[in-house]
Amino acid sequence: MGLPGSGKTTLASKLVPLLNAKWLNNDEVRKAANDWDFSEEARTRQAKRMADFAEKYKQEGHYVVADFICPTPKARELFNADYVVWIDTIEKGKFEDTNKMFVKPEKFDFRVTTQNAEVWAYQIADQLIPYEWDNKKPTSQMLGRWQPFHDGHYALFEEIIKKTGQVCIQVRDVKGVDDNPFDFETVKKNIEQKLLPNFKNRFKIVLVPNITNISYGRGVGYKIEEVVLPEKIQNISATKIRKEMREKGKIK
Repeated sequence: MGLPGSGKTTLASKLVPLLNAKWLNNDEVRKAANDWDFSEEARTRQAKRMADFAEKYKQEGHYVVADFICPTPKARELFNADYVVWIDTIEKGKFEDTNKMFVKPEKFDFRVTTQNAEVWAYQIADQLIPYEWDNKKPTSQMLGRWQPFHDGHYALFEEIIKKTGQVCIQVRDVKGVDDNPFDFETVKKNIEQKLLPNFKNRFKIVLVPNITNISYGRGVGYKIEEVVLPEKIQNISATKIRKEMREKGKIK
């Protein structure tokens, strides 16, 4: 639920396949009913209509994803969702009458605060159906020193996980080589602290040799691609972070 333009339908499109769910899109349901009245009374009628469809699918044993504005407490009470996702990404939508009618929910199960649907979809799906790592599934690779694993690396992870849904993070064995003070266990703990809250079981951390060259022959069964992040993210420097940590006496 959320204001028009907040990203409800985009998020639903990513969430539905993860749950193998039935999808109730507000506009499609209105279209089928030929009901384009947007008064408060009509919105209540639409909430009841959506609830009836959702209950039917639920009784058939399906997960159901319903994306609609559901602007008032009365409409939410009528729909009676088992799990509420509030798409709170914009202050105002494109329709002023809806803005005036919309009441921010006091109760919800998950709050989405940015328009990054693929990443949020994984997090929501994993709350409903805990993810299980599978070595045979397509997997993305992140190879690095991670000295330390910082916000730029986190942003990179968010982009990489969109590709396959699970990521193997490889830690190069470089403690004591040049300016690399952290051993594998320290690096692993640091990565887990950042990723476990939102991506439990969607990543695996392994120690690898100090890999400096990646070579391949033609016809390989994998892709090699660069992920280009915003300049603000690219400017995050592990070297600078280590310098600040030394100045504070956190590392030698």
